[in-house]
Amino acid sequence: MIVGPTESSPAEGKISLESCVGSALMGHKEGDEVDVKAPAGVIKYQIVSVQ
Repeated sequence: MIVGPTESSPAEGKISLESCVGSALMGHKEGDEVDVKAPAGVIKYQIVSVQ
């Protein structure tokens, strides 16, 4: 779940929209694959659900 920065809690599956992952996923739709550039390298994510 992508949330505002004050609501983020990775342990609860809530990612800040200001994070590398959150900002990269914004604007994409269900089924999209997104490459996210993170400090550890490029990580590929697939969006499985949008609510």
